[in-house]
Order: sequence, then C-alpha cells, then structure tokens
Amino acid sequence: MPTFVAQVKNNSGKVFKEKVQAYTPEQARVLLKMKYASVGKINKAGMEIDLSGLESALANVSIKDKAVFSRQFSVMINAGVAIVRCLGVLSEQCGNPKLKKALTAISSEVQQGSPLSEAMAKHPECFDQLYVSMVEAGEAGGVLDEVLNRLAKLLEDMARLKNQIKSAMAYPTTVGVLAIIVFFAMTIFLIPVFAKIFQDLDVPLPALTKFMLFLSSIMRSWKILIPIGAIIGTTFFLKNYYKTPAGRLQIDGFLLKMPLFGDLNEKTAVARFCRVFGTLTRSGVPILNSLEIVCDTVGNQVIANAISAAKFEIQQGGMMSLALQQEKVFPALAIQMISIGEETGELDTMMMKVADFYEDEVEQAVKALTSVIEPLMMVMIAGLVGTILLSMYLPMFKVFDALG
Repeated sequence: MPTFVAQVKNNSGKVFKEKVQAYTPEQARVLLKMKYASVGKINKAGMEIDLSGLESALANVSIKDKAVFSRQFSVMINAGVAIVRCLGVLSEQCGNPKLKKALTAISSEVQQGSPLSEAMAKHPECFDQLYVSMVEAGEAGGVLDEVLNRLAKLLEDMARLKNQIKSAMAYPTTVGVLAIIVFFAMTIFLIPVFAKIFQDLDVPLPALTKFMLFLSSIMRSWKILIPIGAIIGTTFFLKNYYKTPAGRLQIDGFLLKMPLFGDLNEKTAVARFCRVFGTLTRSGVPILNSLEIVCDTVGNQVIANAISAAKFEIQQGGMMSLALQQEKVFPALAIQMISIGEETGELDTMMMKVADFYEDEVEQAVKALTSVIEPLMMVMIAGLVGTILLSMYLPMFKVFDALG
C-alpha cells in the first residue's frame, strides 16, 4: 500500500507533517480528516522499503483478534458512536497489522457510502462468510450492536474450545519431542563410545546391541536422509491429498473414527456446528443460509456433507433432525434435542443448549485424554532410554562373566 505525506493541523493549532497509508490521495485525505482539524497538500512518499506492508502480509488474524474487535465495536456502537468514527478509532489502536490495514480500507469505503458488510466482504482474510453474514443481518434488522456482541461471544467460545485442546496437547507434545531428542542424542553420541569399547574387548554382541550399533551408524551417515525424505514426502502428499474432495472426505472420516481422538473430534465438530448455527439463526440469518455458512466453518467434510443433506431436506419441506439422523454422523442425543427444538419452534435456543453440553463434553474428554496420554508418554521415554542402556550393558555382562 502506498504511503502519503501530508501537512496537517491538530485542534490546538499545531502544524506538522503526518504519514498515512492509503490506496489513493483521496483516501489518505479522508483518513487524515478523521483525526486532524485540517489537511493541507498531500504528496506520495519517496521510494522506501515498505516493512509495514511485509509485516501485514505475514500477519495472521486470529479468532481472539476478531473477538476483541467485535466486543469493542459493539460497545462503541451501543454508546452512539458513528460507525466511521468507530472504525477509525479501532484501526488506530489495533495491534494486528493485517486487521489494521483492513479496518482502514473498510472505514474509507463506509465513508464513501458502502454498507459495512459489503466492505468487510472484500477482506476475507480478516472477515469470513460467517462474520459478514451476521453483520449483514445486523444492518438489515437495525441491531448491529447486538449482533456484534453475539459474534464476540461466539468467537470467544470458539477460541476457548480451541485453547483447551491446545493446552491439553501441549504437555504430551513437549514430552514427546524431548524423548525423541534424547533418543537421537544417545544414539548418535553415546553408542559410538560403547562401540569402540566393544571392538577393543572383542566380545560377541547380542542381537539388540548389533541393531542399535547399526541404527547409530545409519543416523551418523547420509542414509539418515532417506527416512527424513520419506517423512517429508509423505507429509507433502497427505497435505495435497487433503485438498482434494475425495482425500478430505476420507481423512476427515478417519479422524472421526481414530482411537482416542475420534470421539473428541466428533464432539468438537458437533459443538461448533450447534454454536455457529444457533448464533446465526438467532441473529436473523435465514436457516438455509445458516446451513450453507456452517458447512464451511464446521471443519470436517463428513459432517459438512451431513449438513448439506439436511439443507436439501429442508428445501424439500422435511425436518433437519431426520436428515441428520439418516447420515448417522451426529450423536443420538444431539439429534433428539434438535428434533425437540424444531417441534417447539425454539431451534436456536435448543442449538445453544446442545453446544453448551458438547463443549462441556469436550472439556471432560480432553481431561480424560490427557490423563491417559501422560503415563503413556512416560512409558515411551522409559522404553527408549531403557532400550539404549540395555543394549549397551548386555555385552558388559558377558565381559564380567569371562573375567570371572
């Protein structure tokens, strides 16, 4: 984005030069008029390295960033502050460079008469279809502050659920990485020392010791590149295969059935579906549009296909709960509660209750999974270190027997 330099005057009458990033001089003037009493001549800045543009390109807008922005935006609109002024203030204090750049552009477009949802839709890297649809519903119903508040609550719940899983997996992941590092260090540096001793003593070596010496020689030669290359190639293949429709469906199906983690993945996807769908319908988004949005945000293709089938069933005049039941993906309890919500006409309320229930289930499942994984990791570390030590000390016992 180009940088412009302008002579400005603040409310106290002080005149100075100010830099601003904008696409055009007219946009730069609009942005500066929001902050200063008067704006003079605007010139394009000289050739310079645009580090801020690089920083913006590399930045990532997290769920937490959007939640904080939504909460602050809601409070300011509820207090009667104009949307353009809100966007100007929030972009000025925003710490994320990519979100800051998007808010600056959105503020300029709203200033020129564009709807807020339409301006946000031009920045999908910051505001996805879910966000834009809810803002559009809030604008249409004149309840933008309430919708933004619900958006903030939704994003905070999603971030909390994601952080629970991350924090639970942090300890096992750290222990596993340390175990692998210790195993590699002992295999590369410790085993060769013992290998020299065994060679000098000229004693017969057990099969385990021979295997560890063979493994050590491979890890200290170019041959170690073969398994490393195989791992990288497999990862690259799976990553690209997951981008295909068939690959995504197959891998997501496996994630729902895999040991230990399958139940957790299913409950997480169901909780996300119910939370997002309930929030959308409560905010005034039509059911069919809500189902279409949820298909893109649920995070699992198998469940997304079940939701698409429910959308087709509703278009034909059927019930969503029956369509979800036929796909045999959702838990029976969730199907029953959704069915009750359809019968009573309070589907959005029932969806939020289902989301609360399964988020609690995910929290309990994460705790149970952590309690199972932690001792397994300790056993794995003991097994790796014990194997190395045993392979090195078995020949020593034969030396002691010979000396005796």
